[in-house]
Amino acid sequence: MLHALVAAAEEGATRNPLLPETYDIVWSLVCFVILLVLFWKLVLPKMQTMLEERTAAIEGNIAKADEAQRQAEAALEQYTAQLAEARQEAGTIRESAREDGKKIVAEARSQATVEAQRVTASAQAQIEAERQAALVSLRTEVGTLAIDLAGNVIGETLSDDAKATAIVDRFLADLEASEKATN
Repeated sequence: MLHALVAAAEEGATRNPLLPETYDIVWSLVCFVILLVLFWKLVLPKMQTMLEERTAAIEGNIAKADEAQRQAEAALEQYTAQLAEARQEAGTIRESAREDGKKIVAEARSQATVEAQRVTASAQAQIEAERQAALVSLRTEVGTLAIDLAGNVIGETLSDDAKATAIVDRFLADLEASEKATN
């Protein structure tokens, strides 16, 4: 370059020092064309195939993601339907349980009522039996007392049991009749 400056100064021509020589431009252009052809034939096709592979992979992943999204939405819809069905079934079971509970309570009430009536009837029968036993016992006692009292009033003993029993029975019957007439 220094040589070119000296030669240019000797010629006396005013040449622009920023512009290269014509042979430099030609050789640079030849090198550029060779590099461009090599790049165009070797590097660019490899880059193009790599970009196409990436594009295909990305599109495949997008398709897979879309399919997964559709499957997830279908699963969500199925889950929602199953959940609604389960809720409806739970409501049906609750209603059935309520009805069964009501039936059980009604059955228990009816059994309790029947049992209470049976116990009441048994108690009334027992009371009536005890009343009858008390009446018989009372008749015997009253009869014995009446015979003793009558024997003391009359001054003789009433030893005939059949006669004494008939007198006592007639007396008690009269007593019961007068009691019923007042009621």
